[in-house]
Amino acid sequence: MKKTILSLLSLVAFAPVSADEGMWTLYNLPQAVYETMKSEGYQLPYDMLYQADNAIMKSVVNFSGYCSGVVVSPDGLVFTNHHCGFESIRSHSTVEHDYMLNGFYAKTFEDELPNENMFVSFMVEQKDVTEQVLTPEFEKMSIHERSVFLDSIETAMSREVQAKDSTLRLELKPFYEGNRYFATTYRDFRDLRLVFAIPKSMGKFGGETDNWMWPRQTCDFSVFRIYCDPKTGGPADYSKDNVPYHPEHWARVSDEGYKDGSFSMTMGYPGSTSRYLSSYGIQERYVQNDARAQVRGVKQEVMKRHMDASEAVRIKYDSKYATSSNYWKNSIGMNKCIDSIGLIGQKQQFEQLLRQWQDSTGMFVGQLDFQLLERLYAQRQEVVKALMNFSETFRRTDELSTRAMFVHNGAHPVGHGKRQHINIKDNSETWDYDTDREILGTLLKNYREKTTNEKYLPDFYKTIDQQYGGDCQEYANTLYAKSRLMKKGKRLYPNKKSFMKDLGVQYGLDLTTLMADLRKAYMQIDDSISDQERLLCAAKLRMEEDLPHYSDANFTMRLSYGQVKEYQLGKWNSGYRTTAPSMVAKMKKGDSIEDYKVEPEMISLMQSAGDMPLCFLTTNDITGGNSGSPMFDGQNRLIGLAFDGNWDSLSSDIFFDSQLARCIGVDIRYVLFMMDKWGHADRLLHEIKR
Repeated sequence: MKKTILSLLSLVAFAPVSADEGMWTLYNLPQAVYETMKSEGYQLPYDMLYQADNAIMKSVVNFSGYCSGVVVSPDGLVFTNHHCGFESIRSHSTVEHDYMLNGFYAKTFEDELPNENMFVSFMVEQKDVTEQVLTPEFEKMSIHERSVFLDSIETAMSREVQAKDSTLRLELKPFYEGNRYFATTYRDFRDLRLVFAIPKSMGKFGGETDNWMWPRQTCDFSVFRIYCDPKTGGPADYSKDNVPYHPEHWARVSDEGYKDGSFSMTMGYPGSTSRYLSSYGIQERYVQNDARAQVRGVKQEVMKRHMDASEAVRIKYDSKYATSSNYWKNSIGMNKCIDSIGLIGQKQQFEQLLRQWQDSTGMFVGQLDFQLLERLYAQRQEVVKALMNFSETFRRTDELSTRAMFVHNGAHPVGHGKRQHINIKDNSETWDYDTDREILGTLLKNYREKTTNEKYLPDFYKTIDQQYGGDCQEYANTLYAKSRLMKKGKRLYPNKKSFMKDLGVQYGLDLTTLMADLRKAYMQIDDSISDQERLLCAAKLRMEEDLPHYSDANFTMRLSYGQVKEYQLGKWNSGYRTTAPSMVAKMKKGDSIEDYKVEPEMISLMQSAGDMPLCFLTTNDITGGNSGSPMFDGQNRLIGLAFDGNWDSLSSDIFFDSQLARCIGVDIRYVLFMMDKWGHADRLLHEIKR
């Protein structure tokens, strides 16, 4: 029966991993995967990936907790994407010195710009600690008890690591949906400085028009430098006395390029995938995507209008808009892919095979229950949609809502007795009054229109109806004008009666109360769903125990491998790379398509570049978080930086389509060309090539 089931699996897309699929952990990379890598063109010994003193993983970094990067010089230069450095570039920009618009190059070490709350992390070690975690006692614990236990295990392991080296930290994370646990040790460097950024016209060329699309010509890179303690050479908080870090290993840059079919490998920190997710979970994701895209589309229209009207507003909202629009478009594209490939139906087929395997082997009978899983997802369908609408409307969208919830959930009053107070940080350089209050008014109106169940409306909507005639914008205007939350330098005294009389504080309490109710309703079912999804993954692993499997991404270092390769969609052939003339052709459309508009000097520069390669496609398996990941050839040499995926495979977070899924990278020769011909960054180029 087992052979029959496995033969059936070969007909289903969720069975054995295809050659290029997989986000593999490095310390335990299956030998079979390494052998496939060699057959595709990897030329170095196994230990050059992870174990050797000069293993390539030692040059790869977690970039500030949301991207990836690579060290490329003996003095700690780091390459990452332009969009990963976006907020740093924006934060240093002013109307007088607009580095976002005009670019930036630090001609000396002294000119390199420090960045608050930015860092890079090097992975030092990873190991499987499942036996220490999944004890018989653990299986009997409630979800809350498990969380407390895992925190205590992580704390104990961290203390043990830090006793040997105080510069290290340890993370304990679940893998394979909680069926295994790995401990990863890191060393964080907290003094990271901006060194080089090209103008936004090039670093974000194509904008939202080309985002998630192919062909691409975006020169998506920026350059930072790691600084360290001058005495120890180790991590240190920012100080003017810190010196450039001399890394243990750095990646060598290749100027040889690649050709169609060349081996390509990425290393980086993919954020989150859900490839083991059930068909019911995918249906829920579809609903969430619809809600996210709808709300963000409404918000972005307001932002864009204000950004177009004012350079000062544009500088403040550039990063916010880019962050929002990225997953607005991703959500739309993912749902289109789910529909176009019939993904839910394919998952249901696979689940039927699992049921047959259960029946034939008796494995997981009485544990994994597909009918129960279906009922659980159905029970929380309404609350999931309400929670997504709430989060997209009120969380991290406008400054007033952020502050209003903060005073009820997260603020730490200082002082004593009735003088105890909450200080609101002045961050006026990051938002605009008129833009923000219109965003709030627009989203308040939209939330009401999209909420069909009255119990999911915060209580302040009664105030809007009774005192403002239902006018959400007028209510938002009053909040911004009268609440002490928005008054610069004002203190809020939570122990005084006046605290709750503040309209913004009342608004925040209503939001916090509803958010707690929504989360409670969600979590009452989530524990049971998570347990069933864990068993579903465990059953798949057991049924396919003779095959290698990778865990879903969880922002730990992963390797993916593949080839430089085009793809076919109907009669259309993508080609595997773009060259400078294709960019010039788009630039000439700049008068009619804003995202293709560039400075005249950039047109001249690209016209002088001949047929220089710009961007290229590979079959590497990536997702969000991989932005800035180095792309290596078969000799561990840097050939590019991953920065995007293609529209035709936006369901890849839940399903990898080997025929269509592609990683888009910026060619390292394009990067060096811009540093040379536009930036005249001779000192950096010399440093990289040493």
